[in-house]
Amino acid sequence: VYDGQGKYDEAVSMYEKSLEINLLEFGNNHPSVANTYNNIGFVQDHQGKYDDAVSMYKKSLDINLSALGDNHPSVANTYNNLGLVYNHQGKYDDAISMYQKALNINCSVLSNNHPNLAETYEGIGVVNANQDKYKKAISFYKKAVSILIDAHLQNHPDLARIYDLMALCYDKLNQHDDAAAMRQKSNDIHRSLQQVSTNNRTSTNDVKQSTATAPLDEASTEKDLTKDLSDQQMESQQISNPSDYHSDTQQIHDQALAKKQYFKAYKQALRQGSCKNRLIRAMFTGPEYVGKSSIMRVFTQQKLVNLQDPTQVVDQSDKMVDLKVYKIEDRTMHDVDQIWKNNLHAIVQEEYQDQIRSQQESPVLKLTQDSIDGNLSVNYKPQSRIKRLKLASESHSNNTTTLTPSATDIPTISPTDNNSSLQCCRDLFQKFGLSLSNKTKDDSQYAKLWDFGGQSIYHVTHQPFLSGNSMYFFVFNIKQSIDDRVQTRDGESLNSTYLQSMQEWLTSIIGGSTNQNTMTVTIDKDEVKYSLPIVILVASHGDYITDKEKGIDQFIKFEKAITTKMQCYKSNIYSSRIIFNCNPQDNSSDTLAERKECSLRLHKIMKSFVQSSPFMNNPIPMRWYVIATILHTPIESSNDEVRASSTDGIRAKRIQKIMTIQQVQSLTKDYGLFEDGLVAMLSYLHDLGEIIFFPKANECGIIVTDVDWLLRIFRAIIQLQDCLSGSLEIKDLYEKARVTGKISTKYIDHVLAPYKLNDETKKCIITMMETYDILCTIKSDSEEDECYYFVPYLLRSDVQNFDLTKYHVSEKLYIGYEHSDIPYIPNGIYYCLLSSCLKEWNNIKVELYYQWAKFYLAPSYHYIIIAKDNSHIALQYCYRKSDNPKYASLVKSTVQKSIYQDRPQDIVKQKLSSLINDRMPRFKGSTIHYFIQCNVCNMLTAIKNDNKLQAKNLILCQNKSCELIFESQAINDWMYPNEEYENGGQKEGTSELPTYKEDLYQDIFDIVADKLDHNSLLRLGTKLEIPENDVTEIRDKNTNSYDKIHQILTLWREKAGQYADPNKIVTNLENMNKNRIADEVRAKIHSSK
Repeated sequence: VYDGQGKYDEAVSMYEKSLEINLLEFGNNHPSVANTYNNIGFVQDHQGKYDDAVSMYKKSLDINLSALGDNHPSVANTYNNLGLVYNHQGKYDDAISMYQKALNINCSVLSNNHPNLAETYEGIGVVNANQDKYKKAISFYKKAVSILIDAHLQNHPDLARIYDLMALCYDKLNQHDDAAAMRQKSNDIHRSLQQVSTNNRTSTNDVKQSTATAPLDEASTEKDLTKDLSDQQMESQQISNPSDYHSDTQQIHDQALAKKQYFKAYKQALRQGSCKNRLIRAMFTGPEYVGKSSIMRVFTQQKLVNLQDPTQVVDQSDKMVDLKVYKIEDRTMHDVDQIWKNNLHAIVQEEYQDQIRSQQESPVLKLTQDSIDGNLSVNYKPQSRIKRLKLASESHSNNTTTLTPSATDIPTISPTDNNSSLQCCRDLFQKFGLSLSNKTKDDSQYAKLWDFGGQSIYHVTHQPFLSGNSMYFFVFNIKQSIDDRVQTRDGESLNSTYLQSMQEWLTSIIGGSTNQNTMTVTIDKDEVKYSLPIVILVASHGDYITDKEKGIDQFIKFEKAITTKMQCYKSNIYSSRIIFNCNPQDNSSDTLAERKECSLRLHKIMKSFVQSSPFMNNPIPMRWYVIATILHTPIESSNDEVRASSTDGIRAKRIQKIMTIQQVQSLTKDYGLFEDGLVAMLSYLHDLGEIIFFPKANECGIIVTDVDWLLRIFRAIIQLQDCLSGSLEIKDLYEKARVTGKISTKYIDHVLAPYKLNDETKKCIITMMETYDILCTIKSDSEEDECYYFVPYLLRSDVQNFDLTKYHVSEKLYIGYEHSDIPYIPNGIYYCLLSSCLKEWNNIKVELYYQWAKFYLAPSYHYIIIAKDNSHIALQYCYRKSDNPKYASLVKSTVQKSIYQDRPQDIVKQKLSSLINDRMPRFKGSTIHYFIQCNVCNMLTAIKNDNKLQAKNLILCQNKSCELIFESQAINDWMYPNEEYENGGQKEGTSELPTYKEDLYQDIFDIVADKLDHNSLLRLGTKLEIPENDVTEIRDKNTNSYDKIHQILTLWREKAGQYADPNKIVTNLENMNKNRIADEVRAKIHSSK
């Protein structure tokens, strides 16, 4: 009974008491004891405690095999239950094995049309469907259908369910006619059951009697939902006519029953309710000082503000992100919390109507208090619950469009379904104001409009906040040429041009997105295919354009410049050719009419893209909306102290600005929601800008619930406003940060003092910033020294570069990509490269300048200079000149040995490639090259085996306008003569790297894959510098832990090539505190020598 009521702890307690009695009465090896173990396992399966359930079922299995033999229906039932649990865990091979054993037994001892056989076939079908083996799943479903029909259960709800499962599979196979036929059969069964139920419906008196006498399974948490309504209304009745009183009393009972059933619908909706996504984020972006905020105000029909400040940190009360929620249908503004609540109402209302219809399905079902409480019975009910068909993969990284929850996303009410969680469930129901209503379902679509700061210093902080599922309005200044330098509102010219700033933004938005989907959009009767994410070009400063045709011509010049410089982005960009006049001092009737016309045109374009977006067609589970509301709803005071302690009390204690995935999962359990699909849900909320999800931070990820707060902190650290107050020490720290790009712990403590953060929160913030290479810890040899951080974005552009007059300096070697592959390497990638190199060559002598950094490599007495040179990375090395010939010769020899053998250029090249693969997924797999500058045309040409001549330093320029042979000193400085450039840069036949037999790698991989636990997979991939996307793809495969770890190691071997040193595995295992495995691998390496 307790199990049926969802009171799982009580159920387990009763079964454990039964177990104690049975053990005393019958001993350890009796079928009654096995049956109790089986029942405990069944409850634990309901709770989601799958490992515990497996343990119970195995105990039951051992007893039954011993007492009943290996060919008994009870043994088959236990195998069946094990198959069900393994399916829940995603262990599909094990599930199939268990189902097959159950099938073998049942086929030998049961009739061919026994329902137990149908249940097993259905289970096997679901497992295959979860593995995307839809044809195979259908074949097993058909077997189950045949058995149920032979058993004269052709009008049974279980048969209807199997038809629905078959329909889902046919849809996946694009056999939509067959899917429709299956759904029609299911509907026919439901109609037949409804007719039978109508004929057997009990009378009104039966309803009254049942309501008065039926026990309530969750009375402690639900009865007040109906009691107050009944008591108050009955007391207020004026008994003027007995028949009227009877009618009114019946109405009160009916209302009470309806309200209770509505609450039951709410709980069911929490389990599996969903509705189509209705929200998308739209961000106004672009270079600084171009008028993004003004255009957003005009677009949202707000009053313009004269000389509006740029979107940045001004003081602690200002918002970092100007946010509006815009209704696509009528351009009105709305509150996002109300949209969440409307979605909840719609989902619950739909579930309620479904339950009203489903009451007609069973011939024995009566509309009574018992039926509302869920105490239903039918002639045939499977002993185990079949997991719902997986509709789509759960893998939803920061920018994919597949949001449909998978089988692992389908939760139940909390596995610790105690009174507290039920109380919270009810209180949330009341907090949302959910009630029976005749409201029309709102299918409107909304856009969350963001005005995002464009200052170049903030570019590095943008990436965590962007999403491939957002759309972008890209604003530029029409009065400026694309090659002009960006100007502030005071007329001051900045270092970057408009083209460079646009390249930075577009590369971050498009190149940094993992969303590779496309969509077809019809605008002005033209049907065009676009790649995601979508960027809509919009111009500002239309008040400077007196001739509209000249304005359009200027717009077209921007278009052509972008498509010429960044051809691979063309399919992502829509040119609106809309030019806004946002001069707040010009409010003439003509200007106002023009603004309205521009806004309507942009609205029409936006509406077309939103309605065509795949992101808007995804079903979103109701529990996602509930969790979003919990994370964001402010704690309100309540007169009900009990309620405050159960819901708001939980939130007050548990909701923090920074949380881990484990904390969020624990929170959902406290609220009665057991959430398995957290990553998909968090990614969806990130896409909308409701939270910021850092899946890379820590081992499991970090969630920030206050977006504006995080932006403030990031930018407070890197902005470096003038230090107007504070001690001389603090002012000195500010000045050093401007000149050196290094900040101390004292500096961070000072700028974060207004936020009153504890040490743990500060540590978490530093971890997030390090994860995205916004800063990098500089480790000191002395533990007593203060900790410093490398933050290259702090550098002033007027800081003088390193004086090289006293140094021998090599020619420049460039690293990068062909323009057709990657048109631009953004500053953010360059700064991340510096941070990554600092981690590699940790030393306190790193010196930073504007787009120029110098690393001292102590063992070989020289410096490596890494500079940003347009769309390439330029390398030089230098070492001090000496008047002593002997010393000079020794230093030169040491430096050349380092360049030829330690090959720092290869390290930089590998790290740049890894960063591009990780942070610019669109270009993952592009081939990176070394380049040198042609002495004739001054253009860069890639060094490849097919253009390197036999002579020591001659090379053929690959630029079609040149194609001349030239001599390059850079080849002498950086490369061995005649080396293979496309094989890692190591001279053939001269490698000093140790060589290992292939069998050794396989032996080592076997050891690690066998010994290392699954939870360490992500850390291992990170340690071996495997791009996160590759690790995630391997992690999400439906294979066992051994195979996944083996694939990670094999991928490392392939990427590292001849530099795949097995000792690196040992070092990384030790860093992960896996010392036993490291020792075993080390021993294997030594034994192979």
